[in-house]
Amino acid sequence: MNTPVIGVLALQGDVREHLIALAAADAVARPVRRPEELAEVDGLVLPGGESTTISKLAVLFGVMEPLRARVRAGMPVYGTCAGMIMLADKILDPRSGQETIGGIDMIVRRNAFGRQNESFEAAVDVKGVAGDPVEGVFIRAPWVESVGAETEVLAEHDGHIVAVRQGNALATSFHPELTGDHRVHSLFVDMVHANRATES
Repeated sequence: MNTPVIGVLALQGDVREHLIALAAADAVARPVRRPEELAEVDGLVLPGGESTTISKLAVLFGVMEPLRARVRAGMPVYGTCAGMIMLADKILDPRSGQETIGGIDMIVRRNAFGRQNESFEAAVDVKGVAGDPVEGVFIRAPWVESVGAETEVLAEHDGHIVAVRQGNALATSFHPELTGDHRVHSLFVDMVHANRATES
């Protein structure tokens, strides 16, 4: 089985940590900033950062529309924190001019778990990830207010949805790439493998 090539949208946020986690999960990982780089990957990670800034930079770099098109066409995509917001079909409290890629039928609330100084870690049971709970790092994290019928809830924390999947789109409120535990990235790599198998 050929090793999948998975990109990390490298406009802002913790890009390096995702590249390391993907490589540890047996993928070829590379940064993506432009449409031609997006065209060469089998899947894409949308990292944490500031969702408004990422959306504006994606438009500026000409990658927003090609991204939307590939997600609509079924390219596997995984968003963490701000990346979760980018994958939401609706944001409860968007900033002025904020756009999303969409792809997951959910409504998210930005900074729902509090400000930077209220960041925390918590053990999270994630459906599809075997073994012990995942250590979730929550930094100005969103949560999911509600999901549509096609969206599967994979994890909750303190009564709030923090991980979801719809088809080839995966999203978490937290940052697994900051912990050294690569099981969530391995889940995503498995999704990319499965998608390539259906396309071949």
